[in-house]
Amino acid sequence: MSVNELYACERPFKPIALLCVFLALCLDVAALVSPAWVTAEGYALSLWESCTDNTAVWTCVSTLTSDWQIATLVLLLSGASVTLLCFLVAVISLCRGTNRKHYRTVAVFLFTAVVLQTCALVLYPIKFIEYRMLHTYHEFNWGYGLGWGATIFMLGGGILLCLRTDMYEDGMY
Repeated sequence: MSVNELYACERPFKPIALLCVFLALCLDVAALVSPAWVTAEGYALSLWESCTDNTAVWTCVSTLTSDWQIATLVLLLSGASVTLLCFLVAVISLCRGTNRKHYRTVAVFLFTAVVLQTCALVLYPIKFIEYRMLHTYHEFNWGYGLGWGATIFMLGGGILLCLRTDMYEDGMY
């Protein structure tokens, strides 16, 4: 086994970063379509609709009438779009062998997506508590957690793409 083969086996940062970005994209899509962002007894709120239980019949109305909910949705959709673009560029770059040219750019865009997602995920509970004070116990559910999971994987992918391994990879490419 040569030295170059040894480094290729020990330092798979770019494929792991690509996996992180793919997982972030999957978690983001799951968070966007999730019906459970906030739940309480007889109440459920998602990004798209708010449902209440009135005498054993669930009544749902659109949440796209509130400015803060639209802003949250736009920020999350923007972050997911940037993540999709990053994933496609990283896959093409890795497959074509032009990987060193585009990784830093992809990382910068991933950090932009992290900022967008974080703004949305901080805005959502602040405005929810301000405008929708429930008189019962409520909790942020798995849809909200998936959003944070996607953000963490985006951040991890961006950091891995920023790692400078070109001094080890020069002999391989």
